[in-house]
Amino acid sequence: MRPYIICHMVASIDGRIDCPMVAQISGEEYYTTLESFGSSSKLSGRVTAALECTAVKEEISGYAGARLGKESVHKAVESGEYTVIVDTHGRLQMASGEADGHPLLVVMSENVPEPHLEMLRKNNVSWIATGKERIDLHRATDILSEQFDVKRLIIVGGGNINGGFLEAGLIDEVSLLLASGIDGRKGQTALFDGCTWKSEAPYHLKLQSVERIAGTETVWIRYRCK
Repeated sequence: MRPYIICHMVASIDGRIDCPMVAQISGEEYYTTLESFGSSSKLSGRVTAALECTAVKEEISGYAGARLGKESVHKAVESGEYTVIVDTHGRLQMASGEADGHPLLVVMSENVPEPHLEMLRKNNVSWIATGKERIDLHRATDILSEQFDVKRLIIVGGGNINGGFLEAGLIDEVSLLLASGIDGRKGQTALFDGCTWKSEAPYHLKLQSVERIAGTETVWIRYRCK
């Protein structure tokens, strides 16, 4: 039984989510609405974590040495909330085992190098390694629920990790803050990106609520995924 999964993002009206751009058209409303969900683990992809997670020391191209080659779960800390980072190949180096006031938990594939796991262990970082070359997101979310007791998981970007969870059918709700600005630049990551399906049919949602955030030009739109 996996957690209830919400994708919570702020975007320009053309659906772009570049952080420096978004910071110019929105304020604290992203964080105040995020807090309104209550106790929840937060998940971000490697690129977003490298930019914003204070626990990340650096990013490397990869380790030499033996690969794990099997599923592995390590719980360094018991917690009601985790800061979860998806780092498929084990490229992020950690300076500590905590970020945003919560213990770190890294989700990787089984192709992760064993020296990387030792680095995580030394920094008191929990991990889930599942899936041969790519992360098995279904299995990973089951483990989050069953072994880490995560009831609600909020995906906080970026676009490719959002797209990966969407394509896997693992998003229950989309919580979108639509800020009053237009990006318009070529090549910028969209709210959901990188899906490999070939059909031109869009992914359908069911509108739940629309609210203007008081004192701002931002609209909060919530959808349920069908």
